Amino acid sequence: LPKAHLHVHLEGAMRPSTLGDLAAAAGVEVPPTGTFGSFDQFIDTYVAACAVLRTEADLRRLVDEVVADAAVAGAVWIEPTTYLPNHRERLGADEAVLEIILDELAHASCRHNVGTGLVMSSNRTLDPQIAEEQARLAVRYAADGVVGFGLVNDETNHPPEPFSTAFHIARAGGLLSVPHAGELEGPRSVYGALGALGADRIQHGVRAVEDPELVVRLAESGVCLDVCPTSNVALSVVADLAHHPLPELLTAGVACSVNADDPLLFGPGLLDEYESCRREMHLTDEQLAAVATTSIVASGAPDAMKVRATNSVEAWLRTSGADAVA
Repeated sequence: LPKAHLHVHLEGAMRPSTLGDLAAAAGVEVPPTGTFGSFDQFIDTYVAACAVLRTEADLRRLVDEVVADAAVAGAVWIEPTTYLPNHRERLGADEAVLEIILDELAHASCRHNVGTGLVMSSNRTLDPQIAEEQARLAVRYAADGVVGFGLVNDETNHPPEPFSTAFHIARAGGLLSVPHAGELEGPRSVYGALGALGADRIQHGVRAVEDPELVVRLAESGVCLDVCPTSNVALSVVADLAHHPLPELLTAGVACSVNADDPLLFGPGLLDEYESCRREMHLTDEQLAAVATTSIVASGAPDAMKVRATNSVEAWLRTSGADAVA
């Protein structure tokens, strides 16, 4: 099933074997993965994973492997997210790191036959002026592979509204607005992402289901929720996959994509998430095809690629059967 991977953090998609290799080379302990008692613990592990990236070669290896894994999962397009300041201490200035990532994305795209774009993110726990600086940098590289601008980190007590100027800069520069919202905070963060940030897509957004009027607004607007089922369970946003709101959102007409968020930390990759949606949420092939189509249409991919990929989804659906692979 052709699909796009729209909500995946570059460093959080590192292979466990690569984490082990790079940690050994750096002489540091391998960060723990897989079990988190809180969002803060998750962030600490994520930062520790970033810290094993010490050289340009390390970063290029990461980018290539993330694109290669997307290809294995049936993705025709991937747009990983990164927060460049995480790498200043070891890899240098934001511009230098960005250029390495974009260059390797372009090479990996050719090697693995997967379209690529990059989402640059801002940190909602820091001064909004820092986000504005990151937005200006993102716009400068819009012609070189940056396709979107995001807002990450703990939503609790960090609403979207103060970052409206940063997102205005990004949108005026032709970038998609793809902030996180509706994960640790409820519907009001989604309202803020829509109203103040002009969200084209919302990373997570599943707690919108708590507000029926918001669900109607999302369905009517076509704004896509980039849903990450296993991540939601791991961080206690939902109790388990059987009670995940994705089927309810789809039934209500909300556009949703399915994504893996941070496979290094949570386990499942993109294909695993689709298979869980079929197995645990009982999504039909028609629903899975609709999700895949949404992921492609809502992406930053070129229009010609979107047409080819959505045609391929229709072909998959015509031939799908009991043994079809999502």
